[in-house]
Amino acid sequence: MAQTTSTDRTGTIVAVVGGSPTDALASFEGLPGVATLSLRDSEPALAARRIEAARAPWVVHDADPLVHVAAAWIELYEERATLGTLEVEVENTLGSFERGEAIMPDYYVVLDPDQADTTWRHWWCGALGHRAPRRVLPAQAPTSPRDRALRTLLTALPSSRPWPDPTAWLPGLAFEIPDRIGLRDLGAP
Repeated sequence: MAQTTSTDRTGTIVAVVGGSPTDALASFEGLPGVATLSLRDSEPALAARRIEAARAPWVVHDADPLVHVAAAWIELYEERATLGTLEVEVENTLGSFERGEAIMPDYYVVLDPDQADTTWRHWWCGALGHRAPRRVLPAQAPTSPRDRALRTLLTALPSSRPWPDPTAWLPGLAFEIPDRIGLRDLGAP
C-alpha cells in the first residue's frame, strides 16, 4: 500500500486530539518553524492537501485521519454499532491512505486523556497507543494562550520506530478489546 506519511515530505506532522484542540493550536501560533492548521471539520482530502502543502519543520493540526475508525471501534465496544460498521470504516480509511486523501501523523498529542470517557481513553492510550507507544503523547490542555508545556512537548518529541503500516493493524482492531489491549502479547489469559 502506498501510505502517505511525513517521510514523503519535509516536516514532522503532529495531530492534536481530544479536549479542546483549538486552544492547543493557538498555543503553538507564532513559534518559528511551526505551521498550525485548524482542519477539524474539513473534508479529509482537503485536510491532506493542506498538510502536504505546509512547508515547515513541524505541522500541527487537529484533523485525525482515524477519527471514523475510532468512533466505530468505540461504538462497537459500547454496543451501539456492529462489527460491520467498524470493518467499513477501516476499509474506507485504508482506501483514503492509499489514494493520498489521508495522512497518518507522526505523533498524536492527546489532550487530557485522564478526563476522557473510558472507552475513548482505551482507544488513544490502548488500541492506537499500543501500535507505537512513544508516538501517542498525553498532555494537559493549555491553561493560557501561550502555554509553555505544549510548546516544550513539541520541541522534545521522543524518537521511536515509525507507525507500522495501517494495513497490518487496522483490520485487526475488532480484536483489540478495551482493558485487554496488549495483554495477550504478554501471555496473559
